[in-house]
Order: sequence, then C-alpha cells, then structure tokens
Amino acid sequence: MIKETKLRFVARLWYYFRMGYATYLTFLLGAVQTLVVVWYLAIKDTPVIANLFGHFVPFAVVVSAVGIPPTILIGWLHLKRSPAYSSEVDIGVEANPYYYKYAPGWTKDAMGPVYLELLVMMRRLLESEELLNSEDKTRLKELEQKLRLLNEGGFVGSPRRSV
Repeated sequence: MIKETKLRFVARLWYYFRMGYATYLTFLLGAVQTLVVVWYLAIKDTPVIANLFGHFVPFAVVVSAVGIPPTILIGWLHLKRSPAYSSEVDIGVEANPYYYKYAPGWTKDAMGPVYLELLVMMRRLLESEELLNSEDKTRLKELEQKLRLLNEGGFVGSPRRSV
C-alpha cells in the first residue's frame, strides 16, 4: 500500500512537471526564441525592415500584436470546429477511470448511497404493489448490484485500466 501511494505521488509530480514545462516554460521560451531568431537572422540584416523597427523590442511588440489574434482564432477553431479536439476528449474519456467508478468526494460518499437507497425503496414499493414483471425485477437487481459495486469502490463497464 505504501509503495502504491509513493508511486501515485511520483506520478502526480511527473504530471505537474509535464504540464508546467510544456504549457508554460517551453511555450514562453519557444515564443521568445522565435522572436530572437527571426530578428537576428532575418530582420536585423535587412536594412529596409530593420529601419522600420529600429530595435528588437518594437519588432517584438508589433509581431506579438499582429500574431496573437490569429493564434487565438486558430485555438478557437481547434476547440470548436476541429475533429482533432473531440478525438483528444474521446481519448481522455477512455483513459479516465472515473467514467467507470464514482469519483471521490460527494459523489461516492453521498450521491452513490442515495441512488442505491432510492432504487431499493422503489423496487420494494413496486414489488409490494405487484407492478413488476420478472424482466423488470431482473433489470432492477442488476442495477442494484452495479450500484453496490460502485459504492464499494469498484468499476462498472470496461475501464481501459484500473487505478
């Protein structure tokens, strides 16, 4: 148990490192590097363009002001119009174990038991009124078993991997 806890802690640190590095550090360094490389390899030695900007800072400001709006548009198109983003979400859903079990917190501790209790009471009520046929009883029993399993921390469905 302790080994698994340490492994999960290290995995969380690895995830935080990747997110911080890829999202913030490399993005910032990549943007600055692109500006510097373009300035020193293309603009600085081209007198017409170099005279237009004068120094690196005005160049960086203009390029940023011109470049940021289309970049925002491209990001919006990626999220709203591209099949690539929906594929990314599909992969995230397949990999997320909480689509197959209760998430910790109020779902597992409060709502799961409430769902089970409501189902049990409703089944008893319907049985006492003789409103259930054998097919209904079978379906309700299967649902009850699944809810009990979820309440105990188990999985329903076919998770890609258990965590």
